[in-house]
Amino acid sequence: MERKSFQDMSCPVALALERVGEWWSILILRDATHGITRFDEFQKSLGISPNSLTRRLGALVEAGLLERRRYSERPPRDEYVLTEVGRAFQPVLIALYAFGSDHFPPEAPNVRLVDKESGTDVEPLLIDRATGRPIDEEHTTFLPGPSADDRLRAVLERRNEQASRDR
Repeated sequence: MERKSFQDMSCPVALALERVGEWWSILILRDATHGITRFDEFQKSLGISPNSLTRRLGALVEAGLLERRRYSERPPRDEYVLTEVGRAFQPVLIALYAFGSDHFPPEAPNVRLVDKESGTDVEPLLIDRATGRPIDEEHTTFLPGPSADDRLRAVLERRNEQASRDR
């Protein structure tokens, strides 16, 4: 089955998924965020086949999330490091971490997100930079943008009407 491309969609979620939507890609970015850079390290961490890993690393390099850097000439070996765009993916990983920890917690966590100064666990919260208010159903909603088609406008209008009735 051929994967559908989202590159012609105008939705930011679809466009982001076009670049990082495969679960292996997200796990590669997670490992890169944890400091893994070499092919064999990714393979050992993920248990992924060499062909699949090669394909996904190449796609992440092409998408601008990872950069391939040569670390050995003989034999030729490359490492994969996060680019600025790749580092900007970290809040998405943190949101997935928080979601997984809240709704599908492992018996014993293998990683914790902690405050660097105090070492205490932190509970991630998405907030609006301008107001400092939480981005949640109580404080925010989606409205159609300038390029929204009639279908999306109707979906969002229905959703917002329903949310108003539920309050």
